[in-house]
Amino acid sequence: MLPRFPAVTRCLSLAALLVAGPAAALELPLPPPGEDVVGQVQTIKAKYEDTFADIGTANDLGYLEMIAANPGVDPWLPGAGTEIILPTRYILPPGPREGIVINLAEYRMYYYPKGQNVVHTFPLGIGREGWGSPVAMTKITAKTPNPTWTPPASIRAEHAADGDILPTVVPAGPDNPLGPFKFTLGVPGYLIHGSNKKFGIGMRTSHGCFRMLNNNVLELSKMVPVGTPVRIINEPYKFGISGGKVYLEAHTPLDDHGNPSVVDKHTAVINALLKREDLANNLRMNWDMVRDVVAAEDGMPVEIAVPVNNQGAAPMVSSIPPELQ
Repeated sequence: MLPRFPAVTRCLSLAALLVAGPAAALELPLPPPGEDVVGQVQTIKAKYEDTFADIGTANDLGYLEMIAANPGVDPWLPGAGTEIILPTRYILPPGPREGIVINLAEYRMYYYPKGQNVVHTFPLGIGREGWGSPVAMTKITAKTPNPTWTPPASIRAEHAADGDILPTVVPAGPDNPLGPFKFTLGVPGYLIHGSNKKFGIGMRTSHGCFRMLNNNVLELSKMVPVGTPVRIINEPYKFGISGGKVYLEAHTPLDDHGNPSVVDKHTAVINALLKREDLANNLRMNWDMVRDVVAAEDGMPVEIAVPVNNQGAAPMVSSIPPELQ
C-alpha cells in the first residue's frame, strides 16, 4: 500500500505541474502508446475586470470546470492579481481514440482527427435537468453553416408558459440560438451547435443539444467531415497512465435524482477502475488519496497508484478497503 499523503502534499504535487502564462489553443499531442494523459495545468493572474466566464472563454474552458479547479475564488470578481488555475491537463476518455468523444460528466468534447497524432478538446454546454443529453453511439449526418432554427413544439410550449411566444422559424443571425454553425447527429433531435449567448458553456443549460463557443464550433466545422463517428459517454471518473504512474481524474457525477452518496461515488470509482483490465489487478493503490480526489471533484488528474510488476505482490482488488467494497 502506498503511504498516505496529507492534502498539502496533493497540493504540492499539483503545483509541480503548473505552468505560468496563458493557455494555447487546446490542440494537444497524443501521449505515447499505453499512456493516457495530455496537456498541463496552467496558471494566470486575474485582471481586475476578469470573471471566470471571460477567462474560460479565452482559454477553451467551461464555467463549472473553472469553479471546480479554483475553490474559494469568487467567479464573478476573482480580484486583480489573484492566481487562477486553468485545468488544462486531461486523462483521455476510455475507449477508442477516433472521431468525436463527448463526456457528459466533463462537459467536454474530444476530437481525434484521422491520421493525425493530436487531440482537439472543447468545452460544451449540455442538457439541463429534465432535458438530459443522451448516452449514445452515433455520427455526424449533416453540417449546416448559418442555420435557421425551427423550435420544437415542446420548447415553444415551455416558452409560451412564461409569456415568451417564439416564432415558427428563427432566421440565421446573431439572435439565432444555434449560432453560426450546426452539426446534425444521427440521434433524432440532437445537434452540436454554437450559441447566441455568452454564458452557459460548461454547464447544464440546453434542451439536450451540445452547445459550443462560436469560435470553437467554427473551428470544428473546418475539421470534421460528415460521417465522423460520435461517441457520447458519461464517465465522471477516469483512470490513466503517464510516466509509469497511475492517475485518477474526478468530476461531479450528473444525477437528475438527487446527489449521489459517498458510497455511490466510491462504487462508481471501483467500477471505472475494473473496466481497465490493464490496471485492475496490477496496482498498489493509495486509497486515502483516492478518497481525497473523489471528495475534491476538481477535474484534474492526480497520482493515486503505481503499477506492480512483482507477481508476488497483492493485487489491487483484494486491497480495497471494506467500506468501499
